[in-house]
Amino acid sequence: MKSNIRNFVIIAHIDHGKSTLADRLLEITGTVSAHKMQAQYLDSNELERERGITIKMAPVRMIYRPSDIEKSLAGQAKIPGRAGKNQNDGTGSILNFDSYILNLIDTPGHSDFGYEVSRSLKAVEGAILLVDVTQGIQAQTLANFELAKKAGLKIIGALNKVDVNPAGMDEMAIQLSELIGCQPSEIHRVSGRTGQGVPELLKAVIEDVPPPKDTGKLSALIFSSKYDNHKGVVAFVRIFGGQFKAQDTTRLMATNHEFKIKEVGYFSPELSPSPALLPGDIGYIATGIKDPDFIKIGDTAGVELMPGFKIPDPVVFVSIYPNDSSNYDDLKSAMGKLRLSDSALVFTADFSEVLGRGFRCGFLGRLHFEITMQRLEREFSLDVVNSFPSVSYRVYPAPNAKNIPKEKIVSDPPAGEAGGYFVVESPKDLPADYLEVKEPMTRIEVLMPAIYLGPFLGMKNAFRISDVETESYGTDRVLVRAKLPLSDLILDFDDRLKSLSSGFASFNYEIVGFEKTKVKRLDIHVAEEPVMGLSRIIYEEDVESEGRKMILRLKDLLPQQQFAQALQAVIGGKIIARETIPAAHKELGDFGKNGGDRTRKMKLWKKQKEGKVRLKERGRGQVEVSADIFKELLKK
Repeated sequence: MKSNIRNFVIIAHIDHGKSTLADRLLEITGTVSAHKMQAQYLDSNELERERGITIKMAPVRMIYRPSDIEKSLAGQAKIPGRAGKNQNDGTGSILNFDSYILNLIDTPGHSDFGYEVSRSLKAVEGAILLVDVTQGIQAQTLANFELAKKAGLKIIGALNKVDVNPAGMDEMAIQLSELIGCQPSEIHRVSGRTGQGVPELLKAVIEDVPPPKDTGKLSALIFSSKYDNHKGVVAFVRIFGGQFKAQDTTRLMATNHEFKIKEVGYFSPELSPSPALLPGDIGYIATGIKDPDFIKIGDTAGVELMPGFKIPDPVVFVSIYPNDSSNYDDLKSAMGKLRLSDSALVFTADFSEVLGRGFRCGFLGRLHFEITMQRLEREFSLDVVNSFPSVSYRVYPAPNAKNIPKEKIVSDPPAGEAGGYFVVESPKDLPADYLEVKEPMTRIEVLMPAIYLGPFLGMKNAFRISDVETESYGTDRVLVRAKLPLSDLILDFDDRLKSLSSGFASFNYEIVGFEKTKVKRLDIHVAEEPVMGLSRIIYEEDVESEGRKMILRLKDLLPQQQFAQALQAVIGGKIIARETIPAAHKELGDFGKNGGDRTRKMKLWKKQKEGKVRLKERGRGQVEVSADIFKELLKK
């Protein structure tokens, strides 16, 4: 077993400089030449660079040569860094190999992609916990630290952007050291922009992160994947035991699917073929499999399924339709291609009376949904319209409820619950008769300056925030823990929080279970016809106000027709709000100017009225809610 391998990740809150630090690591180790280097090199997606965030984890294999690093350190001015055995004083170093293999995984920072982070932590032994010294410890910093601690990783603390020399840097080092459980002198001070302190950080990874161990059993953990037209699904793997070579036959344990390996290799950072992958290596296996459903992220290739396998569950559901119905096949093709590079994306065929054929999609969160919409537009030049985002409800039907297939009923484990429930992800599936509904709940952690605590508590008037707990964090900040229904969170909670705190508050969330709720299905009728694409599941105390808002907006947006259009907000057959768009009529001119008499005018009006009646009787009076109007209604 090679002891010169180090596997580690960089974890941090969003926009704290993970990718920029990774750039410097690539430069210092010579993995990417200077003329090829570009900002956020490992963020290959255009949207990642534009937004300045990491969406998809990115692995890379680097070769660390201690002699080169020592020269780099010798050529630098003395930089305040970590004291102790690893300080560059020529003593106490345990660097005893000519070169080291460093396998780095750059991870996302947004809470929507927490599952990406959790998978990457299973593939490594160490983590650099990075904190932007100008922003301090944030909510996702705490969440990522807890994940790394639970995974048993060696955690190395680092303050980034020290080149700006902000006030309070020493206090920040103390806070981070207290979080990790080390001395303030052990916190590295680096600059991803200038490279300051990065060689010392690399040296600490070598000396502090333990080498990988060999389990002795053929096993490769699949922590990510991509699709290649020639190689099929390319699985990103960490080898825990045995060796994998091209032409070997192996098995996917979760799906029990056997395949012959087409190619193995490393991320350099491009795919670089190699003769074999050995214990401790992080690399790729080209499976040749064309159907991505056979590859489950978290699965094991080999002889035994590793513990902790879990398929990520979508939490936000949205129906997506092509703006032009003739583009359905293009949308279907695009969704399939997105699925190949985004294993968390779930979709099934759907149909709307308003917008025609489309797909019901499941996402890990609101940001995941927004990124997918932008990818459809940019990568596939598709103009799409989407329904209102919704969450997954557990509905317990009444004993005599009809039209509920028995195969959809899920037994309910908790004691005291009679029967079972079925899952409702779309408003049209919510029955009129049921015993109770349970909605997904989240536990949120909000970290903010103490002066914004009052305004945050005021958000309880707009959001169903409950079980609030607060504690001081540092000298001038407060950490708030509370419960919030997921349906509230996916609306504009993030935007409202940023607005009231002037952008200084950060939050993290996790789903903690389901709780009873009282919801209603709001339907919108136009000219006495239901428009199912506008149906929503809403908390019962808000349903009337939301119904009125929808009707008033629809009245402003819909054009006049040759007949009057009744707009109705309906709950279970009861009309809770109504507006009418008057019929358009042909202007017959002014008697004084056009001549003619009143009798002729009355005959024309009567003819118009009779024509409108015949129009409605023939079924041509049905109102079409265009995609453009639909889009406007879906705006906040």
